[in-house]
Amino acid sequence: MGDHGCSGNLPPGFIFSPSDEELILHFLDRKASLLPCHPDIIPDLGFYPQDPWQLEGRALWSENQWYYFSRVMENQATGNGFWKPLDIEEPIFSSSTGKKVGLKKYLVYCIGPEGVETNWMMQEYHLCSSKSSGKSYKRKQKLDCSKWILCRVYQREGSCSKSSNHSDDDDGTELSCLDEMFLSMDDLDDISFPN
Repeated sequence: MGDHGCSGNLPPGFIFSPSDEELILHFLDRKASLLPCHPDIIPDLGFYPQDPWQLEGRALWSENQWYYFSRVMENQATGNGFWKPLDIEEPIFSSSTGKKVGLKKYLVYCIGPEGVETNWMMQEYHLCSSKSSGKSYKRKQKLDCSKWILCRVYQREGSCSKSSNHSDDDDGTELSCLDEMFLSMDDLDDISFPN
């Protein structure tokens, strides 16, 4: 199977499988607070959004998911498409205090200027701005909740536009969204445009 991404930073036999709360409190909060994180295994990929296929070898890979820190960006355009925000936000609560500590937002990767949706998904983890209210004044000055996000990228199962009607000769093979997009481009030859 081989080594994928930065998974080599994990000792043999260990799988990186944190809960949403652990991603917020143990990793993102420490990054935003400029505190060291042990183990320091999630890389910082800076200011630029990434095409999902560029993450291999750059982001932490575990269980078919990639993890990395990024700066908050208004423009989510990449070299080949863009990350489109979905209207889905989930609050993340501390299991010990019950207080809201973060927010998880969902995005889908769209390819090309037309924005054809793919099966690549991203979950962005954000700290709550009120999270630091119980901390000392010095720590509040260092904490900048609005600058950092933690990203989890993965491929959702199945095809994004798979029809619910299956023909009898269906062999069970699913096409990716990109395959379907390229196949649909063949249909353009059959379309006649008015002069």
